[in-house]
Amino acid sequence: MRAVVQRVTRASVDVEGERVGEIGRGYMVLLGVEDGDTDADLNYIAKKLIGLRVFEDADEKMNLSLADVGGEILLVSQFTLAGDVRKGNRPSFITAARPEIAEPMCDTLVQRIREAGIKVETGRFRTHMEVSLLNDGPVTILIDSRKGF
Repeated sequence: MRAVVQRVTRASVDVEGERVGEIGRGYMVLLGVEDGDTDADLNYIAKKLIGLRVFEDADEKMNLSLADVGGEILLVSQFTLAGDVRKGNRPSFITAARPEIAEPMCDTLVQRIREAGIKVETGRFRTHMEVSLLNDGPVTILIDSRKGF
């Protein structure tokens, strides 16, 4: 499971002209679910998102988490994070989890984060989405449950 986490001042996602998710200060998270991802991968990503400390403290050091700053998450499923471009120029998405597997995993991840007291908004699975964000910093962190970074 892969996540691209961007610290944002605000973010939103629209589907067919309708705003389906919107947050203020927090994280814009693009999530890619891959074949073979398990509950352990979900737990790893949830723990990292909840505990990630990339907001500045009084000394201007990245030392505060979402909970510390009252932050929110906008989580958008993005199968293209499983794209492999090592051969040629057209990405292969063969390792992306099938929608019937990926969607419930995304839903479970959202629920786990909410259980930690963090507000989570989402996009709409299997639709064309327009995502807007104001990156704060910019700060962008990559999390991969299999590579441990």
